[in-house]
Amino acid sequence: MKTKVLAIMALATMVSISSMAQNNNGRFGIELTGGASFATQQLGGNDLNTGAGFEGILHYRFMPHTGLYAGWGWNRFAADENFDYEETGYIMGVQFKHPIGNSPIAYYLRAGALYNHIEVENDKGDIIGDTGHGWGWQAAAGVDLPLGSGWSLTPGVKFNSLSRELEEDGVKTDLNLNYFSARVGIVKVF
Repeated sequence: MKTKVLAIMALATMVSISSMAQNNNGRFGIELTGGASFATQQLGGNDLNTGAGFEGILHYRFMPHTGLYAGWGWNRFAADENFDYEETGYIMGVQFKHPIGNSPIAYYLRAGALYNHIEVENDKGDIIGDTGHGWGWQAAAGVDLPLGSGWSLTPGVKFNSLSRELEEDGVKTDLNLNYFSARVGIVKVF
């Protein structure tokens, strides 16, 4: 019985999304996205707790399914050693977005570069270290769920990788920040 109810609810949701959705054929878009981040390894010898972050992204579609994106992002991770790590900076890359069958729902794939830095903060919120900006990379995938009038919901996952060197009191530490994020965004295409 539960399976039938879930199937009917899923079908009703798909029909309502299809009937509300309008073609998002605009070339430009603005996206705000946020969610949880999960480090894949220690950072500078410290265990990282689940983090959080957000991004603001501008999109430009130059081919039917291909476009460029650029924006700014912020992620914060607390460490068990009374330190917080913040990664902030710029993102840019290429996006491929394609409809799934004949539905208005599309999947997207992104590959891009990061130009970010990592700040170390003590338990009072004071910045006690900064790596300076450097290059890293990002890959992402998700779905674009049209809501109508050029608006879409964009749940997805991404992976960021940034390697920087932190120098404190003459001691150099390699910081390799690699993490997965589960994100939900909202996009306005115009």
